[in-house]
Amino acid sequence: MGKVFTATEVAEHNTRKSCWVILYGKVYDVRPPGGANVILKLAGKDATEEFDPVHPAGTLEENLRPEALLGNVDPSTISAVEPQLGGIEKPENHPPVQSLLNMDEIEELATKKASKKAWAYYYSAADDKITKRFNTEAFRSILLRPRVFIDCTECSLETTLLGNQVSMPIYVAPAAQARLGHPSGEAGIAEACGGFGALQIISNSASMTPEQIVANAVPGQTFGWQLYVQDDRTKSEKMIARVNKLSAIKFLVLTLDTPVMGKREDDQRGGNVINELTAMESPEGSEPVPEKQVFAGFDPSLTWTETLAWLAKHTSLPVVLKGIQTHEDAYIAALHNSQVKGIVLSNHGGRSLDTAPPAVHTLLEMRKYCPEVFDKVEVWIDGGVRRGTDVVKALCLGARGVGLGRPPLWGLAAGGVDGVKRTLQILADETKTCMRLLGVQRLDQLGMQHINTRLLEQQIYDGPSGLGAYRGRFPAKI
Repeated sequence: MGKVFTATEVAEHNTRKSCWVILYGKVYDVRPPGGANVILKLAGKDATEEFDPVHPAGTLEENLRPEALLGNVDPSTISAVEPQLGGIEKPENHPPVQSLLNMDEIEELATKKASKKAWAYYYSAADDKITKRFNTEAFRSILLRPRVFIDCTECSLETTLLGNQVSMPIYVAPAAQARLGHPSGEAGIAEACGGFGALQIISNSASMTPEQIVANAVPGQTFGWQLYVQDDRTKSEKMIARVNKLSAIKFLVLTLDTPVMGKREDDQRGGNVINELTAMESPEGSEPVPEKQVFAGFDPSLTWTETLAWLAKHTSLPVVLKGIQTHEDAYIAALHNSQVKGIVLSNHGGRSLDTAPPAVHTLLEMRKYCPEVFDKVEVWIDGGVRRGTDVVKALCLGARGVGLGRPPLWGLAAGGVDGVKRTLQILADETKTCMRLLGVQRLDQLGMQHINTRLLEQQIYDGPSGLGAYRGRFPAKI
């Protein structure tokens, strides 16, 4: 493509009918769908700084028509723009990550160092953030029951997750756009996990390709791949085929708690444009298309029978269902345990439906209505974990794996790979301390006898279970 444009020429194309942006020194026509005001904010400008940290390699080629590439831009005509920083403190005033003592201090430092857009994306949650706060507060409502005169000299966090040996039950949950916080991105998180023997689930919306993320995995390091099913199923099938070829990825995590995106006001105020630049065109003169957001293009029509059958045709990897929030859905998942090997109790970090229950509520609900599910599928949780005591409480309630969503991102933003390592180290140390003070040496010794949940139980669902309606509906039975 030989045509060269000046930045001034590009700036003239800033309308819905002619919307040009500069990406990596090239000029593209990314005419937005009707109502896509976020794209129009970048019309006629260099959008590379917005686009690059949140899109993996190959995104342009996969999503834009070849004719969308109009030519190159004369670099001498582009004015340098200073990056928008989130904090005002000078770098020399930032403490070293090794001096940080807990998740709150790591988040505080990350908030000072990250861009405003990164902070908004990581911090944001749905509506009034009630569920986000409650995720953490619910753990505080559970009291521990320490035992004494027990030798706790030795303490091990080793366990297995879906049959994979790991050094701790704490894993990194899928959280998108790690390169917003630090250039090392998801690969940096993988490096930290490799050093701790921790499992990492790679986000479907990662800012790096799965190949890049697992490229330097240490022997035996375990990954899962999060899957959102696309409206265009062929895109999902192509990604599954890629993941099938990566031996480090041991299972798929089908995420179900975001069929549509929750209202995240911090994101909206921050002007995040994630995935906006790859929106499809609306034919001129057609009806306006609703504005696309982070999860635009994901299929909201998934069902138990159709979707699991479709998935079975494209992979032999074990399947974990993420986003279970009631005992009924946990029970139905167990009915499919020939294919579904695990479930993640999760409300998407409070980012989807505000006032949805914390995962520990669902754990207690399952123990009340269908405790047999714990013997049929592995039960993991995520959301609100900020202390090692939180990890232990979840394990006492029957969880096998405990996921971290925001903390690794805050760690990455606070100090890169070292920040993630510090995050994992703090939580691992706190978990061991808690176990020792309970008089426990191994994870399999933890149980309901170590916790008092009476305060929390008054908040648990107390209506009819309705499980009888599901019996006999599916061929597999508990």
